[in-house]
Amino acid sequence: MKTKFDIAVFDGDGIGPEIMRPTVDILGALADARSYDFVFTDCPAGAAHFAQTGESLPQASMDAARRSDGILLSAMGLPSVRYDDGTEISPQIELRKALTLFAGVRPVRVFPGQRTPLNMRQGREVDFILIRESTEGLFYSQGNGEVTQDEARETLLITRDISEKLFKFAFKLAADRKAKGRGRGRVTCVDKANVFRAFAFFREIFDGIAQDFPDLAADHAYVDATALWMVQKPWDFDVLVTENMFGDILSDLGAGLMGGLGVAPSADIGLNNAVFQPCHGSAPDIAGQGSANPMAMILSAAMMLDWLGTKHDNVEMMEDGARLQRAVEDVISQGEGLTPDLGGTGTTQSIGAAIKAKLLS
Repeated sequence: MKTKFDIAVFDGDGIGPEIMRPTVDILGALADARSYDFVFTDCPAGAAHFAQTGESLPQASMDAARRSDGILLSAMGLPSVRYDDGTEISPQIELRKALTLFAGVRPVRVFPGQRTPLNMRQGREVDFILIRESTEGLFYSQGNGEVTQDEARETLLITRDISEKLFKFAFKLAADRKAKGRGRGRVTCVDKANVFRAFAFFREIFDGIAQDFPDLAADHAYVDATALWMVQKPWDFDVLVTENMFGDILSDLGAGLMGGLGVAPSADIGLNNAVFQPCHGSAPDIAGQGSANPMAMILSAAMMLDWLGTKHDNVEMMEDGARLQRAVEDVISQGEGLTPDLGGTGTTQSIGAAIKAKLLS
């Protein structure tokens, strides 16, 4: 009897459905040879759904997400479809807040053979994790900022409750990476504590949690210096943890180091639920052309396998998460048949097939 896992699937907008198809296909192929299985539930949501129905995130989709074992969410939003206040449709942010997905995990990895704008030394690898708090910070007042004819105000919120959960998650992740030989056991709090009292508060909470992890190193960095060092010496980082807006910006910088958003996966994780999605947007300008890069979505699915495997003590799923990541990296390092964003002429379908073939060979 196979162990079944319910996965809520949000196809999203633009290229979203195109990159989701090979991802679900690959997950099904992995499960065929294992003792686990998936039940995929389609969850309508997004800008196109809003344009048709007036709802961006139907209650039925939210309920399915809340009940699920894991959530796969593709690219969301369309620049041409907005709320009356001018902001874009962002169900992914609503999900983060509703499910308290406080830890936005953004891996940054550059391995030998991967195209990168960095001037990498021979044999050097970049492998660190940026953790972005995903429910508070400058995103807290999303859609509810105060705007008059003469001024506008947005509220930044940092709470002790969420910050403590966030920092505990960061230190536990650093300990796990150290145990696996992936990191040095170092957590860096990225803030702007020299200017803002809210970030001094953020740093104080970080220092308090750090005392509970004496076997790990803890330090601080201002966000502007971190942006510089991510370009100059990204191999020095292990785990970075920061506020929502800072993390939003730095995660795109991290994607640039990896060669683009097309290879940048992510997860938003809480105590009970987790969403796995690519860092990139819906790219409506190339939707329907079959040229979208599915790698970020597929790598996000690999993160889901590792998370589910860890949560349920399922060794097969953890192994398959690592196998899927290696398969994507093998296809990238070969450098042939890649999608246009990586300088090739490959298609969404051909890349998905190449990754699947690597897994099954």
